[in-house]
Amino acid sequence: MEQPATVGRATRPSGEEPEALEALVGAALTARVALDEHGVVTGWNAGAERLLGYSAEQVTGRRAADLLAEPIPVRGGLPTLAGLPRWNGDVALRHRDGRQLTVRVLAHHRPPGADAPAWLIVSAVTGRQRPAGLDESLVSWSFAQSPCCAQAIYDTRLRLRRANADMERATALTEEEMRGLRVSEIVDDDAGLRAERAMARVLRTGEPEYEENYLRAPGEGHEHAWSVFMSALRDHEGTIRGICLSAHDMTEQFWARKRLQLIAEAGRRIGGTLDVTRTAQELADVTVPALADFASVDLLAALDDAPEPPAQPVPADGPLLLRRAALQSVTPGAPEAVVAAGAVDSYPPGSMPFESLRTGRPTLHEVTDTAFTAWLARDPARAARVRAFGIHSVMAVPLVARGSTLGVAFFVRHRNQEAFQQDDLVLAGELAARAAVSIDNARRYTRERATAVTLQRSLLPQRLPRQAAVEVASRYLPAGGHAGVGGDWFDVIPLSGARVALVVGDVVGHGLVASATMGRLRTAVRTLADIDLPCDELLTHLDDLVARLNTEEESDDEPATAGFAGSVGSAGTSGDVGATCLYAVYDPVTRRCCIAGAGHPVPAVVGPGGTVDLVGLPATPPLGVDGLPYESTEVVLPEGSLLALYTNGLIETPDRDLDTGVHRLREALARPAGSLDALCDTVLADLLPQRPADDVALLIARTHALDARQVATWAVPSDPSAVAQTRKDVVAQLERWGLSDAVFVTELVVSELVTNAIRHAQPPVQLRLIHDTTLICEVSDGGSTAPHLRRARTYDEGGRGLLLVAQLTERWGTRQSATGKTIWAEQTLSPV
Repeated sequence: MEQPATVGRATRPSGEEPEALEALVGAALTARVALDEHGVVTGWNAGAERLLGYSAEQVTGRRAADLLAEPIPVRGGLPTLAGLPRWNGDVALRHRDGRQLTVRVLAHHRPPGADAPAWLIVSAVTGRQRPAGLDESLVSWSFAQSPCCAQAIYDTRLRLRRANADMERATALTEEEMRGLRVSEIVDDDAGLRAERAMARVLRTGEPEYEENYLRAPGEGHEHAWSVFMSALRDHEGTIRGICLSAHDMTEQFWARKRLQLIAEAGRRIGGTLDVTRTAQELADVTVPALADFASVDLLAALDDAPEPPAQPVPADGPLLLRRAALQSVTPGAPEAVVAAGAVDSYPPGSMPFESLRTGRPTLHEVTDTAFTAWLARDPARAARVRAFGIHSVMAVPLVARGSTLGVAFFVRHRNQEAFQQDDLVLAGELAARAAVSIDNARRYTRERATAVTLQRSLLPQRLPRQAAVEVASRYLPAGGHAGVGGDWFDVIPLSGARVALVVGDVVGHGLVASATMGRLRTAVRTLADIDLPCDELLTHLDDLVARLNTEEESDDEPATAGFAGSVGSAGTSGDVGATCLYAVYDPVTRRCCIAGAGHPVPAVVGPGGTVDLVGLPATPPLGVDGLPYESTEVVLPEGSLLALYTNGLIETPDRDLDTGVHRLREALARPAGSLDALCDTVLADLLPQRPADDVALLIARTHALDARQVATWAVPSDPSAVAQTRKDVVAQLERWGLSDAVFVTELVVSELVTNAIRHAQPPVQLRLIHDTTLICEVSDGGSTAPHLRRARTYDEGGRGLLLVAQLTERWGTRQSATGKTIWAEQTLSPV
């Protein structure tokens, strides 16, 4: 038989002795019966014996159904009873003496496997008289002494009738002092008016109202958040007789929610850019005034020149130098600041930032603390600010990211009279930790970007070479925001015969790898241009180079990526090298321009009349894609035409399609400009946002044409005797040009080159002199073999002529053509 002390053991409070609790509650005042799953009685207490007259020995082991006078009125039938977690209702029972009792019972069904009876059935045993009026007194006392909320009762005129102790504490008034007053008269605040209007709506509609108020009780330093419920009080007929106002103090939950909101706001606002100063300012802006009245972010001055934070941020025996990166204040102009933004200040040992960084832990001080007053005693300027603004509480939080200390953040209160608490210190530490990671990211990005920009600038032409074929102006804009430095490039390469090559290219991706690849391609183009390859052939060789670079990348990546599939291949770091290029060669003698492209935007030509046209080039793939040969297009450019070469970053943006970009480019190029530099600025201003998403290279060239009087051409017969007449013709031409000082060298060069062409090449032989800023001598023939410079031995009869040409001229070379080759030599003319 189950003893009364055993039944319901799990429900007893752990702090109460079982015997004392049984004596307190009066076990006999409740009939408690325990049943197993089969409905057999397993427990029977004194209250059950008092109710039905059976002792525990007489009932234990019997079916409980034997005690029923009538079937249990279970809705839906008895089979559903076993599935119920609980059942309550009236049950007709048979007393031991035979009379029938109707008893109200509550039955609890325990889950299977619980260390307790399957069913616990309880019923209150009546017959004991309670003191008269006790229930009403308990109701009155519970209202007045309720510890969970502030309560007040108002009549239908919205005048206070009753208020409990919590309401008296919240308003700092007694019930007697508030009786007969309206809410708006008790609380002289907008919250009182809002609550009164809500109470009026309750009287009118009978529906409850809810308000949230933020009030500061007299004598308290901070606001309380109140959750206010207003509901109607009705009599037995349903008539509204008053209003019950219940206000729950939700201050702790409110400030916890505010802290979470501040952390979420910091996550949204801090670190949106990769700029150190702006990120530091974002931390200061987020915390003022939400957390502090003044905030500053000071970074180690050692970070200015060091690539990495110092291993020991705090000097062992010297002052700590901090540079103020950002500050914010509730007072305009931040007059509380002792150190201006960008300035460096020194903090001695024992000072608040010094000790915070030395220990690596956030610190909180009131200005009356001994350590803080000792610091102020050695810093009169800071002490004067503390007195002038009434600063009373300060926090210092180290900025630590990836194990490196970057600086410290200060938080100060003077307008908010509540001192910082430990919760505020924890919140400040969380915000500082988030900001420190963003500051470190920005610092690392700035350093790497500066390195990449330096590399890229060193690979781009520092100044464009002087030549007479074209007048040029250029612009290069690195990408803004997160994109970083890319592989856009341009070049102007003087060629033989007064010609000039104009090049624009774009390597896919950003960062150091893209810049380095760009440098390799630019060097390759200069090398290939130096041997005077035709436009299409040059791009074919460049395509082979990019294909080899891709092969190198793949072989280098294999060991690193084994077992890490999918982790490599981001643009600018590794993976395939992709590039586009446009190569154009302009000849000022013939005014012809040969252009070839490899997946690059086509150039634009602005005629002397201002019309803008795009050069029709065949569609070609980028470099390194499929190894197919490239085609070139030749156009005739009137003197004074503009040729605009550019990369796709100029016409393609995230918010603009390609056709729109080309249309705007044509409009910008057609606009009159005072100079090529001004035209470049106009194009960039019209087409680009303030921070372009991709690198942009722009090269604009105005073509010049050599006058026919600056070029002399002779067809030379394939007879050695024609060399003498050719020398005479050259001397006469130089005299007409006024170049008498160049006669000796030119005569020697012409004699050597023409003689070699007649002896060793094939006809036709042609001689051409070009008088530009230099004097160029060109001899063309129908042969395909190129001469080689060699050192003649003592008894050799030949081999010295070409060496003399190389020694007497500025430079010389050879170039192939479809019908043969041309050997040229260029002399520098003495200034007149």
